[in-house]
Amino acid sequence: MDGLNHSLWVEKYRPNKLENYIGNEHLKSKVKRYIDDQDIPHLLLYGRAGTGKTTLAKIVVNNIDCDYLYINASDENSVDTVRFKIRSFASSVGFKDMKVIILDESDYMTPNAQASLRNLMETFSKHCRFILTCNYVERIIDPIQSRCQSFKVVPPKRVDVARHLVHILENEGVAYDLDDIRLVTDAGYPDIRRVINSAQRQVVDGKLVVDQQALIENDYKLSLIKILKEESKKDAFKNIRKLLADSKVTDFADGFRLLYDTLDDWAVGHTAECILTLAEGQRDDIVVVDKEINFMATMVKILTIIK
Repeated sequence: MDGLNHSLWVEKYRPNKLENYIGNEHLKSKVKRYIDDQDIPHLLLYGRAGTGKTTLAKIVVNNIDCDYLYINASDENSVDTVRFKIRSFASSVGFKDMKVIILDESDYMTPNAQASLRNLMETFSKHCRFILTCNYVERIIDPIQSRCQSFKVVPPKRVDVARHLVHILENEGVAYDLDDIRLVTDAGYPDIRRVINSAQRQVVDGKLVVDQQALIENDYKLSLIKILKEESKKDAFKNIRKLLADSKVTDFADGFRLLYDTLDDWAVGHTAECILTLAEGQRDDIVVVDKEINFMATMVKILTIIK
């Protein structure tokens, strides 16, 4: 596929200036003030995956006079990372007056690592700032939260994501149909990263090509979320069965992932229980003979929890 022969669009078109950042207008004025003042407090940016937390953090460090260190805490989440890598950077002599450490996906850090991080935040507070991003703010210990200015990063409008995708395609010289733009955007929204990566994978001979089966599978996933959010338990059960039969989907891996990514939309107040149920269903999906029955059984359990 053409889109995979070049650099990743999601990085190539990551905004590096605040004026090019999509959505979250309620945050831009605050971030602009930090950039104008060339100073920031410790920041905690939280919200669902793919909504621009990391991009916003990088915009901040790229537009203030600082040395910075980026760490993906989903890979480096131990006490040793804090004690050695972060401490070494914070305590070393730098070229700039300020140092900033971005801890991406900081909710993956162990409680012990977070406790150690809290101590470093105090020790080096005069010249070192921390920007933490996370999907689940409740996993960040209170002593760290209390030391940070916290901001919820929300998804941009669907139409703005679609416009951003069109901008990328036109810059790359890729032909497209508006129906395919709608399909790719709907399938990945609100995860901007997923939308862009999906589009890049589906470029063939200089054109965005989305096949009919993808359209069917996308419609089933969007309809599934709508049913979970809006319908009664009785109607939801009946309509989910009909939806699965009509869609003729045979691979439900994306369905499990979509349900997990959209938990905040349809599982309010029941997130933990639904995560465990999805994990069980996804595990069984690997070994069962009839994947549709397994997926429907998972949906029955979920309906029992949320309705």
